[in-house]
Amino acid sequence: MTRVPEIAGAYLFEPTPYADERGFFCRTFDADVLRSVGLDPGAFVQDSVSRSVRGVLRGLHLRSGAGEAKLVRCSYGRIFDVVVDLRTDSPTYRNVATFELSGETQPTLYVPAGCAHGFQALTGTADTSYRIDRPHDPAEDVTIAFDDPELAIPWPLPATSMSRRDREAPSLANALAKKES
Repeated sequence: MTRVPEIAGAYLFEPTPYADERGFFCRTFDADVLRSVGLDPGAFVQDSVSRSVRGVLRGLHLRSGAGEAKLVRCSYGRIFDVVVDLRTDSPTYRNVATFELSGETQPTLYVPAGCAHGFQALTGTADTSYRIDRPHDPAEDVTIAFDDPELAIPWPLPATSMSRRDREAPSLANALAKKES
């Protein structure tokens, strides 16, 4: 486990995959490891997975109200992952942290509630798994423009595809106004 210095309360859990001629085995969730950093493993209520192709960009997404904490892992392929701290009371407010998550090494990123999250697929196929601590409520969805100049995120590839919601996302300033309402 590694603390993410750019984002207060964020962690990167790096397991040890066991590989042999058959492939590999890796424990991707361990309640005791979460407890060791003060996280409640029982708080996670929903698992989801997305499949993306190279260049697809998803995000930046967060939830208004109480927010949403999540565990994010690339289970197949590789992704460029981004977290933006949007908690006004955080010592790392407005910091950006980037990671490369890979299905080969299976790291899991803990994204605290109140942080925006997004990623871009770096490989032909990239499967991304999420474990979320609250049921999804679309009425609380907030999206921020992936290319907001204030954030200056260094996306590694041109965005080849994204949802309409992500393409039409407002600036950071406008999204923060919605998040607070």
